[in-house]
Amino acid sequence: MGKYFNKMGMLFCVYLLSMATAWAEQEVNGSWPREIVLPDGVVVIYQPQPEALDGNRLKGRAAVAVEMEGAKEPVYGAIWFEAQLDTNRAERMANITDVSVNRVRFPTEDDKKSKKLIDLLEEEIPKWDFPISMDQLMTTLEREDKRAEMADSISTKPPKIIFINEPAVLISIDGEPRLKEESGSDLMRVINTPFTILFEPATKTYYLNADDKIWYTADDIKGDWRLVMTVPDEVAERAPKAEVDEQTDDDSEPGPAPKIIVETEPAELISARGDPEFTPITGTDLLYVSNTDSDVLKSIKDQNYYVLLSGRWFASTNLEGPWKYVAGEELPDDFSSIPEDSEMGTVLYAVPGTDVAEEAVLDAQIPQTAAVDRNKAKLSVEYDGDPRFEAIEDIGLSYAVNTETPVILVKNKYYACDEAVWFVSDKAGGSWTVADSVPDEIYTIPPDSPLYHVTFVRIYKVDDDVIYIGYTPGYTGTYIYHTTIVYGTGYYWPGWYHRWYYPRRSTWGYHVRWNPMTGFRFGLSYSSGPFTFTIGGGGWYRGGWWGPGRYRGYNRGYRHGHRAGYRSGYRAGQRKAAQNNVYRSQQNKDRLSKQTGSASNRAKGSAASNRANNVFADKDGNVHRKTEQGWEQRTSDGWSPEQSKPDSSQKPSQAGSGSGGLDKKSTNKQLAAQQHASGSGNTRSLEKSSQARQRGAQRNSSSRPSRGGGGGARGGGGRR
Repeated sequence: MGKYFNKMGMLFCVYLLSMATAWAEQEVNGSWPREIVLPDGVVVIYQPQPEALDGNRLKGRAAVAVEMEGAKEPVYGAIWFEAQLDTNRAERMANITDVSVNRVRFPTEDDKKSKKLIDLLEEEIPKWDFPISMDQLMTTLEREDKRAEMADSISTKPPKIIFINEPAVLISIDGEPRLKEESGSDLMRVINTPFTILFEPATKTYYLNADDKIWYTADDIKGDWRLVMTVPDEVAERAPKAEVDEQTDDDSEPGPAPKIIVETEPAELISARGDPEFTPITGTDLLYVSNTDSDVLKSIKDQNYYVLLSGRWFASTNLEGPWKYVAGEELPDDFSSIPEDSEMGTVLYAVPGTDVAEEAVLDAQIPQTAAVDRNKAKLSVEYDGDPRFEAIEDIGLSYAVNTETPVILVKNKYYACDEAVWFVSDKAGGSWTVADSVPDEIYTIPPDSPLYHVTFVRIYKVDDDVIYIGYTPGYTGTYIYHTTIVYGTGYYWPGWYHRWYYPRRSTWGYHVRWNPMTGFRFGLSYSSGPFTFTIGGGGWYRGGWWGPGRYRGYNRGYRHGHRAGYRSGYRAGQRKAAQNNVYRSQQNKDRLSKQTGSASNRAKGSAASNRANNVFADKDGNVHRKTEQGWEQRTSDGWSPEQSKPDSSQKPSQAGSGSGGLDKKSTNKQLAAQQHASGSGNTRSLEKSSQARQRGAQRNSSSRPSRGGGGGARGGGGRR
């Protein structure tokens, strides 16, 4: 083996993750393994088993088989690799580049006659393309516990939780209303809210825009709002314009005009259409309130209500409160038995120990990457007056408070993070150049700082003309908190008020809910009303209310999917998923390096449709396969049965028709039986890999665009 197989393994590793983009549109079960047909035989690559992801560096292993002409048996082996991961989260695909081999093992046979195969692969390497499905990557990634200690200080303090038994919409204002004169008018605008609220001093009347031609009015901004169909012309002409890409394909039946609830402190609204209507969740002692768009459950056993807000659970004996935070690990056991295909399947991301929660955590560790052209990338930072800096407590850094761009002062250098691209300057006002490194001190910024999100943007690699950079979902507000994900840090920071208004990121007030395709999105407390309530519609409003501009707005898709279960959430959220990529923003349009080469001109091994995707490499490099009779290991005598065999009565069951999915109870029972039978940690690991591979195939199938789906997010301002 030795030197020969090391070289052979290196060449196989380069191809082990290669496949055409078109493979994802096929039935996934026919897409792995992949095979390369060569003059002297066939190389078969089984689905990779990723082990760790650190930034954009991926480590993993894969089983391979070499079938040479004239040989009686294939040569099976294992390859360990490390590679660069370039991702496109919107398309649910990643490219594997810059592959290197750490270790190779062929435990049974050595075929020295394959020298021609090695030479051919060396010649073909530059022509190959290496995409992999994000869903397959995510479910098979072996998680490492690298959560920073600072994440434990994310706040779980409940906001003001309001329950109302009629259709209602929450209008959030950042503190007491701040009024500014409207240019060319006697009107004044409330600037510290993303909603369009105008004030007419002559009549002491407030106007709230609800749709293109529909407004509410009130004499007191916190009082009773009345629906009106006509308003003064100077009010009507300030209705925000709809976005060009705005979706209107809402298939729900419009309900009555909602009541308006105005709050000036962090708050969340639970709006039910009448008295709560309780519906049982199959297989549990849980009920859910079916006549609200919020996630409200009741446990029959302890008689508590549980509401899920921004990934955090709060409990109360009464819907009117008081509410207290409940750690996911302390939820009643029935929560982990909620079926994925049930109406409440999407809350599973916040239930520790479920597959959905584990996948959400893994997904939060996969970066969105880009290549920045260091010659073209430009930045201009606008301050409201002279730059003003305030200290970040305990870490010796300070940040600019009077700009929408995060600017941090570190040892007489200024670092700015704009649309997930780092810049550096000797002066607060610039000029700015693309940074090729970021001081470690910046990554110590804690969650109770409004700049915590920039710590999730990293520089991975620097070339003469290109800087490879990326961000994980923490940049857009998704954080790993213990064993699940949450939205926002939970802290409240008042915005900047002067000539302009710069809001800070907000955890509460925008009915944030999670979709497996698009992540956390904003919505309405009552989303079946006839109006849209535009967010961020011009005027004195400046900057991104929630950070990156492409992460604003109400996503209709998540609502379409959330009452149909977790898998339906994929299809419901996919249409506008592309807008989740910050690197596709208008600001980044001219900053990124253009892609070179054409994937269509590269070799792409074909799907081995006549081969089962059931071969695995364990951590020692031994090769195993799973059959109906149980696990087998490859030895010098061929395939030999292993000790543990699955109980046929406890095989994982498929949930639903077509969409697939493992029944978690059955899966756990099967795995427990195997563990009891053999006590083999290796078998447990293999079984986990097998289940993850199947689950990843199902996820990938669910997220393919060809399956259709509901709407998506608004770009820019967006509507609620």
